[in-house]
Amino acid sequence: MGPGYLGHYDAYVHFDPWNPEFVAHPYDVYDELRRERPVSFFEPTGQWLVARHADVNALLRDRRLGRSYLHVATHAEFGRPDDPEFQDPFWRVIRAGMLDVEPPVHTRLRRLVSKAFTPRMVEALRPKVARIAGELVEAFAERGGGDLISEVAEPLPVTVIAEMLGVPEADRHLLRPWSADICGMYELNPSIEAQHTAVRAAEEFSAYLVELARARRTDPGDDLISALAQVVDEGDRLTEEELVGTCVLLLNAGHEATVNVTGNGWWSLFRNPAELERLRADHGLLPTAIEELMRWDTPLQMFERWVLEDITVGGMDIPRGSEVALLFGSANRDPEVFADPARLDVGRVDNPHISFGAGIHFCLGAPLARIELIESFGALLRRAPKMELTAEPSWGPGYIIRGLTALNVTI
Repeated sequence: MGPGYLGHYDAYVHFDPWNPEFVAHPYDVYDELRRERPVSFFEPTGQWLVARHADVNALLRDRRLGRSYLHVATHAEFGRPDDPEFQDPFWRVIRAGMLDVEPPVHTRLRRLVSKAFTPRMVEALRPKVARIAGELVEAFAERGGGDLISEVAEPLPVTVIAEMLGVPEADRHLLRPWSADICGMYELNPSIEAQHTAVRAAEEFSAYLVELARARRTDPGDDLISALAQVVDEGDRLTEEELVGTCVLLLNAGHEATVNVTGNGWWSLFRNPAELERLRADHGLLPTAIEELMRWDTPLQMFERWVLEDITVGGMDIPRGSEVALLFGSANRDPEVFADPARLDVGRVDNPHISFGAGIHFCLGAPLARIELIESFGALLRRAPKMELTAEPSWGPGYIIRGLTALNVTI
């Protein structure tokens, strides 16, 4: 069945990713989609919405779909317009990173970068992560609280990934704004202003990384940029553009999720005081609590893939050239997979959430993100056991990457 079968926007009046009320609480709409329209065409964005966990999980692993189609077709062959010329600097950076390419390029890039994310190397970072988290939380507590997101959640992963990459401390204040501006392009139908902002940020970040990488080629340090710079121009192993794209991806993926899991997670706990008290009484629940917070209110609500070959999902025929929107937030609340899915349970053991994705694009930094979150939440529970919310937070405008603007607390 083609888009015309379910192509009327009034059928989806409740699925409105530009509506602040929907962004604040999309889960009732997801319940309806899973029950009534688990696979449906959403005309405003021209995407097929996929709501059930089984379908989302299967499509993430299905090689008939890809993050990109440009390795098999042109824009015209997929019925898409060419990118506006002004966006060229943005796409040169993004399409050189492993998230937006497919094998064999993806395989080569991931193999190079994964050397820095082996379980042994990531676990070796735990003392450093614990120290940074402890220092941030101690300073936060001494001030009596403030905005948990800007003062604790943001500095921790930015500091960790900046140290891994080898970004000098004096330049680290540039990273979070660049990342936030670049990620603005990933929202549904971004405004022209957001597009230009993303392009500018990509240009500035790219120029900075090129200069830094060239310096590290002649004077290497013990960091990831130095290591990657050594393989630039060695045969076809890594180009300068691929190095830049990889570093931009590592920064964006290396902290956007951690920042928003922290903010969304604490807001979830404040809304579920019995579970917060349960966690305060037993810090041993932290590993399962972190997984549950990622499931219950994941920052990444939607992940998009292109259909490279005709597929059938949930009885709906989806032709080559289509785009599917995999609803992670809905999949993580699917009662077919999770018992009592609307209940936050910090001790939940059977928890196959898909907040880190699945298949070949599964989040490379997932083990590091888990360490950062456990150390951050643990430091706050120990140093500020009676932390309280001072005002109900508001959600940012983003839907695909969904997080709070601030989370103000007192200690």
